[in-house]
Amino acid sequence: MKKIIIYMVALTAGFSAWSCADYLGKEVDLSMSEDQVFSNQTNTRGFLANIYVNLPDAFAGYNDGQFLGASRDCMTDNAISYWGVHYYHAVLTDGYSASTHPLLGFWTTDVYGIRKANQFMKNARAAVVGNIDKAGDDNHLYDRYMAEAKLLRAIFHFDIVCWFGDCPIIGDDADGQPILFDLGNPDAMNMERTKAADALKWVADQCDEIIAANHLPFRYANEAENWGRVNGATAYALKSRALLYRASALHSGGNNSEYWAEAAQAARDFLTVNATQANPYKLYSTGNPANDYYECFVATPYYNDEYILSRSVWTTYNIDLFLAPCGFSGGVNSTGRTNPTQNLVDCYETINGLPIDQDPTYDPTHPYANRDPRLEQTILHQGSIWGDSQEEEEREVDVSQPDGIDYQALHGGTLTGYYTKKFLVNISYKKPIAPLHACPIFRFGEILLNAAEAVNEAEGPTNAYQYVNQLRGRVGMPAYSGMTKEQLRERIRNERRIELCFEDHRFFDERRWMIFEGQTANSEKSLPYYKQYYNLYGVNVTEPSNPQYDFVPAQQHPQRAFNSPKNYFFPLPDDEVKRAPKLKQNPGWEL
Repeated sequence: MKKIIIYMVALTAGFSAWSCADYLGKEVDLSMSEDQVFSNQTNTRGFLANIYVNLPDAFAGYNDGQFLGASRDCMTDNAISYWGVHYYHAVLTDGYSASTHPLLGFWTTDVYGIRKANQFMKNARAAVVGNIDKAGDDNHLYDRYMAEAKLLRAIFHFDIVCWFGDCPIIGDDADGQPILFDLGNPDAMNMERTKAADALKWVADQCDEIIAANHLPFRYANEAENWGRVNGATAYALKSRALLYRASALHSGGNNSEYWAEAAQAARDFLTVNATQANPYKLYSTGNPANDYYECFVATPYYNDEYILSRSVWTTYNIDLFLAPCGFSGGVNSTGRTNPTQNLVDCYETINGLPIDQDPTYDPTHPYANRDPRLEQTILHQGSIWGDSQEEEEREVDVSQPDGIDYQALHGGTLTGYYTKKFLVNISYKKPIAPLHACPIFRFGEILLNAAEAVNEAEGPTNAYQYVNQLRGRVGMPAYSGMTKEQLRERIRNERRIELCFEDHRFFDERRWMIFEGQTANSEKSLPYYKQYYNLYGVNVTEPSNPQYDFVPAQQHPQRAFNSPKNYFFPLPDDEVKRAPKLKQNPGWEL
């Protein structure tokens, strides 16, 4: 009996997906037999392309405006979702059980992605694909395809560790053949999970094997055809992040100097190899510190030298509607459901390079003046200029209470006094045209932060400054110097928070650093807002002609819940644990 290809296809209802890579746009007919797929070059290529739909995507929630249409940073201290039925609210309040949690699809997506990758590696044929010496990106095509699938498999394993902790390793068997479980066998996944730290090392080792084989170009020469595909740089980037996470307190169990040294070397390896490239990755910069950070995420997000890997490019204005202040309307209406917290706003230093509570020049009556330029490029606040000037929509944002046009409306508004500008394209709401959007999975700025953090922990500040100061230099902020390891650690964590916000990093960073330990909602109230993790804040603005600012608890979730160790990870889907009890449920989630 012929085997039928079985795998999951991601749906993108309401969005028009677009990719520069024609390669990734050709998926295989689901009704074909295994032999029909892998005996044909086009079908084999389509099968590999379909594995990419399982990649993590920080924009995925915008497919579902009712329950997920906001940044996943709304599960952290960075933001609150305005829309009351969004699933993120119950994550902040620890309101789910393992049987009711609606955000466990990462498990299925990653497990199916692993299966597809293994299915490809087990069945793809060099004779069909071709594997000859050839100039350019298609050199030894079969070998490259196999390396792509292996790297994708490693990414899916890494993602499982991020969300669920200990991870089943579904790699190769004793004979070196990719493991394929029979999906019809209820005992197929009944296996013990590998400890998270060991699984992260396995991911890094997989990257080493891919790098050593040298079948993936560090960067594709023809990115018009290959943008969106994993490359050699992706392997270096994944290894860097995996080893950084492994060295962190959550997975290392303490300050393991050997782990930090390995993480530091992994980040440096990326930077060393990148520096030898004819077309290296680098920070997006036009020499305009007042706009370059913002522009990095909205101006042709593909062909961007800072983006190492992105899930896809979407042609849609839905993201813009879910981010922009609620007062912008016309042919389409904005709702603005990702509301940054005062906690995040206060993370941005003064232009002098000091935290706001340490700089006597900071004026709370003019709280947005003379701040890190990334504040204006990331967050919209009272008085921010927004709107399409050509259609006469440009104006000041007004979140004043009770009647400010951008404060609150029927279907959107702000619970904190802020909206998200990062990733928001300045479209016309009278005559909307769908712009292009892409959220990076890996970008060069993160590699610099990985290096700064790991080098500081492994060696101290002297060798770490150079990495974090590149990011600060892009926006004209003063360079760091003269700090202790502990002082620089705090500033690097702050830098990471503001540089990578709304890119699916904060949820994992605040857990791997274990910032909740030794601090409670009551004990932290005397700290600056940016050092509080349980209590969330916003701003009430009155008298819009002469704004008065009152910094207060957020209108919703003024206090979030975090139960240790339960909330460090999501639960495994309850039905999966029942079918495969050896997986075991995560602590605190047992039913």
